Amino acid sequence: MTAFMGFKAGMTHCVKYFERRDGKKVLKKDIVHAASVIECPPMKVIGMVGYIETPRGLRTLQTVFAQHLDNDVKRRFYKNWTNSKKKAFTKYAEKHTVDKKDKKSVHRDIARISKYASTVRVICATQNRKLKLRQNKANVMEIQVNGGTVQKKVEWAYSKFEQEVTVGEVFEENECIDTIGVTKGHGTQGVTARYGVKKLKRKTHRGLRRIGCIGAWHPAAVKWTVGRVGQMGYHSRTEINKKIYKIGAGKVHGVKDNATCAADAVEKNITPMGGFPHYGEVNEDYLLVKGQIMGTKKRGIMLRKSIFPCTKNWMTEKIDLKFIDTASKLGHGRFQTAEEKDKFLGPLASKQSKQ
Repeated sequence: MTAFMGFKAGMTHCVKYFERRDGKKVLKKDIVHAASVIECPPMKVIGMVGYIETPRGLRTLQTVFAQHLDNDVKRRFYKNWTNSKKKAFTKYAEKHTVDKKDKKSVHRDIARISKYASTVRVICATQNRKLKLRQNKANVMEIQVNGGTVQKKVEWAYSKFEQEVTVGEVFEENECIDTIGVTKGHGTQGVTARYGVKKLKRKTHRGLRRIGCIGAWHPAAVKWTVGRVGQMGYHSRTEINKKIYKIGAGKVHGVKDNATCAADAVEKNITPMGGFPHYGEVNEDYLLVKGQIMGTKKRGIMLRKSIFPCTKNWMTEKIDLKFIDTASKLGHGRFQTAEEKDKFLGPLASKQSKQ
């Protein structure tokens, strides 16, 4: 698989060991970098699509769905779920029980894909219910399968039907990936906020935060290069070559030290004290990615294999993380864990009264 989907949890900072050789000199120091935490619960493979090449590009040849789909996935296909849930995908599920030679059989559709298709993609769904977000309806996306022949791709995709795929199976540490998401929305804004144009003089008639002249008399049209009032933010954007600093196993697997590094004296998880603001705890697998990620907290982020080769040194170097900050993000955090705080402050009055 060449992509995955995660949910933005928040940001922290980490310290990495840096070494560079310039001629005879060796530069050794620790560098602090801002990093984003993306929670990535396992995705379920719910189907596959085969594409054939045409003079006008790729065209869908055949789509195959798994026999058993979760209700959270089915809800994505229907506007009125209350009226549809009794019959949703019931007829399609019967195609898996029909004889292989039957025209309505799923196996016949799979054979067509392996025989004629040039590109194979799996249909994957997120499991939002594991994150305890307000929305439980699954996000569904197509993910291209690379490597091997078409026959092997189809066999692999069919073997993964109704199975979970983790983010660790798709990406590796120190790899550069592309992130695709929707930026924060700011609604309708004027030209000064939207494009940063210069404000007019103080005594200007009819306002200062505007463009002085939007064009000539002739041609009698406003060119597309002139800034105008309109939507700011909530745009789809793609950022390329974001480096993965760490892939951490989830707390749900019993891991108690998925953020512990060489400089830590105690075991700790990635969730900071008090949780991530406007998000909460990170209990599933997560990615620690260098820099910021577009969008608000809880927003879905598509993570894709990089489409441009990584040539710069910082893209290909191996990261040696020495420290990941888990202090509170709600103020000026001082302690990394609750145990560290209790040890420094001593037993609190509320705890003593309970004892």
